[in-house]
Amino acid sequence: MAKTKTAFFCQSCGYESAKWLGKCPSCNQWNTFVEEVIEKNASSVPTWKTETSVRKLSKPSKVDEIESSIERRILTGDKELDRVLGGGLVEGSLVLIGGEPGIGKSTLMLQLALNLKGKKILYISGEESEQQIKMRAERIKESPSADCYILTETSTQNIFKQIEILEPEILVVDSIQTLHSSHIDSTPGSVSQVRECTAELLRFAKETGVPVFLIGHITKDGAIAGPKILEHMVDTVLQFEGDRHHVYRILRSIKNRFGAAAELGIYEMQGSGLREVSNPSEILLSQRDEELSGIAVSAMLEGARPMLIETQALVSAAAYGTPQRSATGFDTKRMNMLLAVLEKRCGFRLSTQDVFLNIAGGIRVEDPAIDLAVLIAIISSQQDIPISSKNCFAAEVGLSGEIRAVNRIEQRIAEADKLGFETIYISKYNLKGIDIAKYSLEIKAVSKIEEVFGMIFG
Repeated sequence: MAKTKTAFFCQSCGYESAKWLGKCPSCNQWNTFVEEVIEKNASSVPTWKTETSVRKLSKPSKVDEIESSIERRILTGDKELDRVLGGGLVEGSLVLIGGEPGIGKSTLMLQLALNLKGKKILYISGEESEQQIKMRAERIKESPSADCYILTETSTQNIFKQIEILEPEILVVDSIQTLHSSHIDSTPGSVSQVRECTAELLRFAKETGVPVFLIGHITKDGAIAGPKILEHMVDTVLQFEGDRHHVYRILRSIKNRFGAAAELGIYEMQGSGLREVSNPSEILLSQRDEELSGIAVSAMLEGARPMLIETQALVSAAAYGTPQRSATGFDTKRMNMLLAVLEKRCGFRLSTQDVFLNIAGGIRVEDPAIDLAVLIAIISSQQDIPISSKNCFAAEVGLSGEIRAVNRIEQRIAEADKLGFETIYISKYNLKGIDIAKYSLEIKAVSKIEEVFGMIFG
């Protein structure tokens, strides 16, 4: 019988301590330690294998003697998911998908399992019954795939027994917080259980080459629930975002060992499941019959994907004495910095006015190339002067009011040209090496924010 003992775990980062601590020495959070009864497994055999299985022993190798191989990727048939994963699903990878309740994580994974042809997929659910999954599968697809198998189980030992019998090629676990291992004597969802179950699935994925999807819960702050080590253990972390009361969903890559960690996939939630949005501008640019003040369009990049987004601003007199500063989808501190540039360098008095900023479409933007569009939208609202819907902007603004260059400007220009824009404002330092003649739109290069205001507002 294995020896049972008590340990204390930090609920924020998973740090383990033999006694209770008020402050975690790892993440510096207060009052996060909880007591859990754990049971150490002394067996050297991996828990996902039976006693008759033979474990392959690893030996050290010189780096120049290791044979390099091309990563074999599995195309899922979902172009948005393939893009976010870096070109497809890598064999033996462990992918964690987090998101709010009801956002569509289970729908996305079940859709993948039903649509992927030629692969045997095992969908493990610890939250729903087989009948519930069957009802959703019929709603998503009229004729579900015959290669998709459903297992409602929470014990990892029973799950691995079924895996040895079925031998699936892709594994989906919904969700990691519902699994429990008999080697850990604590409740499902606890720090030790989440860490142990993930470790077992990680060993299974790496030693068999079977890719594994893990669906994870999130906390009220939006972070993935469980110890922070959970995100370190997996190969890829994806965040499924969006307001569940609206139809659009955003799949964002936070960590990816096999591709770019800034890719973005966009979906539309319909009654029959999630639809891929191949042209994001259809949701990020609104169709309007007349020109309105406070709206400017910017050419931004998310990973390798250029997109045109709409920046909306509203400036009004402060009704309650202290001016309000609010930004949705944009960093409020950066907005305050840009407002200070307008006050200091351009002479616009905004200290007694409320400023509200919104990025249309529910997307959050961190690309500095949106700076110029933000300032144009704010001044357009303050002066109540509409901006032509055929103008777009792609430049960063410095503290001295200078227009700074941004990366991969040609991709931004090409996207604006493709969508029918007539003029794009960029930094003059971005002009080097650009073949202006191959674009049909007019490229205006500027060096100071005052130049842009003179061209647009006169």
